[in-house]
Amino acid sequence: MNKTIRRASVFTLLLVFALLVRATWVQFYEGQALADDKNNRRNAIETYAEPLGNIIVAGRSVTGSAPTEGGDLAYKRTYENGKLYAAVTGYASQAYAPTQLEGIYQDVLNGTDPRLKTVMDTVTGTRAEPGNVVTTIDPDVQKAGFEALGETKGAAVAIDPGTGEILAVVATPSYDPTSLTDANTAGEAWERLTDDPDKPLTNRALRQPLPPGSTFKLVVAAAALEDGLYGSVDEKTDSPDPYTLPGTVTDLTNENPNAPCENATIRTALQYSCNNVFAKMAVDLGQDKLRAMAEEFGFNNETQDVPVRAYTSVYPKDMNESSTALTGIGQFDVTATPLQMAMVSAALANGGELVSPHMVSQLTDSGGDVLEDHTDPDSKRILSSTTAEQLQSAMRTVVEDGTGSNAQIPGATVGGKTGTAQHGENNSKTPYAWFTSYAESDSSDREVAVAVIIEQSDAARSEVSGNGLAAPVAKAMMEAALKG
Repeated sequence: MNKTIRRASVFTLLLVFALLVRATWVQFYEGQALADDKNNRRNAIETYAEPLGNIIVAGRSVTGSAPTEGGDLAYKRTYENGKLYAAVTGYASQAYAPTQLEGIYQDVLNGTDPRLKTVMDTVTGTRAEPGNVVTTIDPDVQKAGFEALGETKGAAVAIDPGTGEILAVVATPSYDPTSLTDANTAGEAWERLTDDPDKPLTNRALRQPLPPGSTFKLVVAAAALEDGLYGSVDEKTDSPDPYTLPGTVTDLTNENPNAPCENATIRTALQYSCNNVFAKMAVDLGQDKLRAMAEEFGFNNETQDVPVRAYTSVYPKDMNESSTALTGIGQFDVTATPLQMAMVSAALANGGELVSPHMVSQLTDSGGDVLEDHTDPDSKRILSSTTAEQLQSAMRTVVEDGTGSNAQIPGATVGGKTGTAQHGENNSKTPYAWFTSYAESDSSDREVAVAVIIEQSDAARSEVSGNGLAAPVAKAMMEAALKG
């Protein structure tokens, strides 16, 4: 064999060896990554080869599957009352990655979760029967919130204070997940939804923290009572009206100039939503103590899973005293989701114990056997029962004879706190309207905590208030929860 042929043979062998090495690398090291790639069509074909498992609300499926007409995707997802439950279910799409419960539990719902496999499935190599996701959502509370919000841009969350069960997660404007399920038509719907300036795909209840305004005064009051700054909600505070922000010549005034806010008690200050009292209280406590109490309620928690990952509600760090004063009225860089403010009311209603909020009670296989059980969640005492009871009483005063009168419910004990928060530079846009509350039935052991935000409505700017816009929504949801 001459030298040229020998060299060509060696080079060819090296190429073959390199090809074998590359093939082995792809098969054994990159194979799973390629299999899991979202652009791998085989994944969609496998996922939609059979009907999916379902998301259950009060024993009834709010999802389903329907056969497609032609193509290699045999089934597509369907939704019952899709707009009503979109903030709970999310969507499972042939074209886009699933979201919310559809995304978190996609392995259970499509049958690929290893816990679903039977011995026969393992022997035959077939996909297991899909499982189901059982939620804690109460359809009556969900519907009440959805209908009460109507055409406004807003959100609401309802929680059972004693169990941590999330009874409703509502965000408006909503969307119908069915529009995104079919790969042939999903693109047009996706473009329409993502171009909508109202952002209907955003889960405002869990994933859009905004300034909580005066609802945050409950956290400030809790910190003051726990710290011993004041002995009770009926002790006079040292609070000039107006209050000059430290280091400035800016006077912080109150919405109602005739309210008895000078040196008001915590009860009166909550009743009339006195800014001067809580701004000074925040400065007297100091940002560190106030932040510590906020974090007990759940602020600054970057891993708040319910099981959907909720965006972090924030109490800021490294402020001067003037900024600390503004945090006392829920402004500056304080932000909160409706979930977070519902947690505040829930902890107070539950005697100072915060039960971890959750909207899934169980994961089951196709036969109903439980894979995961979440009916015994973690709980934590975050403030004394004495402080909680005092703030419950003060919140009742807000509803009975204060700024939250629109939340009154015959046959129930209701406590709440209104709030309005600045929106836009120099408050140039319509303020946010908030209401957070709790209610207990006078004839049963039913109870509920609710938080509502109205981001935008048709109301004139002068008519925007927590009592006028948000409290009626909370009332409707609380009535539905107490009726069971």
